[in-house]
Amino acid sequence: MKKIVLVSCVKSKLKYPAKAKDLYTSTLFQSNLQYAYQLEPDAIYILSAKYGLLDLDQIIAPYEMTLNTMTEAEKKGWSRRVLDVLQKKADLKSDLFVILAGMNYRKYLLPELTHYEIPLEGLSFGRQLQELKRRIS
Repeated sequence: MKKIVLVSCVKSKLKYPAKAKDLYTSTLFQSNLQYAYQLEPDAIYILSAKYGLLDLDQIIAPYEMTLNTMTEAEKKGWSRRVLDVLQKKADLKSDLFVILAGMNYRKYLLPELTHYEIPLEGLSFGRQLQELKRRIS
């Protein structure tokens, strides 16, 4: 069983193309990524509203898009595209997925994943940052 961490994208980004792991500049994203590395997973991927599933070193251009404003049909389509790519990189039924993403980003992924953890589930933005700071230090 491999451990795969999925981290969601955020609004604040660099103004120029960069590696996905560097493009997103918010404290929440950087803390999530730091925590993801600490878990020593087999892989870390970013859930991008525009690009779907991203490798950390994949170079992408900045964009303005979020699942938070998409219709349910659009979210389902996005999730299907993410799952199509993810199943080529991981075993959806036997690998463990640690999901550091809000409900809109995970809602339609979860039914396809057998083993998953959502360590920050139910925490407000501020509490997530506090908990990440505690877990990282």
